[in-house]
Amino acid sequence: MDVCLREVHDSDLPVFFRQMSDPESRHMAAFTPEGPLDKNRFDAHWKRMLGSADVDVRTVLADGDVVGSAAVYGAPGEREVTYWIDRAHWGRGLATAALHGLLALVPERPLYARAAADNAGSRRVLEKCGFRESTRERGFAAARGAEIDEVVLVLDGG
Repeated sequence: MDVCLREVHDSDLPVFFRQMSDPESRHMAAFTPEGPLDKNRFDAHWKRMLGSADVDVRTVLADGDVVGSAAVYGAPGEREVTYWIDRAHWGRGLATAALHGLLALVPERPLYARAAADNAGSRRVLEKCGFRESTRERGFAAARGAEIDEVVLVLDGG
């Protein structure tokens, strides 16, 4: 599959909302915005992201179809990556390709990432892209309604 990133279009947002509405995807992601099934909250979240100078968010396309999003956000020196790929496309290398593309667009380092400790797929994607585990923490996972173990990873320069 040909994977590429482009700027987010308004027409992508309903696709992102549908993707986030999948309970299995939310469970695996764990650290989602509050109220992911509330369309007004979803719209407000995306409006903030798209209007922020501290967020570089892209739509992930596979063979021209919208399959997810990838972003870098946060203050300099503390910026984090995040990505979301539609569950129908898991296990096909799309997340890895999308993250590689995002890292090429955003050359600053270090970059950080967080993943639920039990999300082996996401951790594998991050490691394939050069991130290494730096610490483990506990954090509140809105999608699970509980505090869970999370892995913090870092991508250093060099």
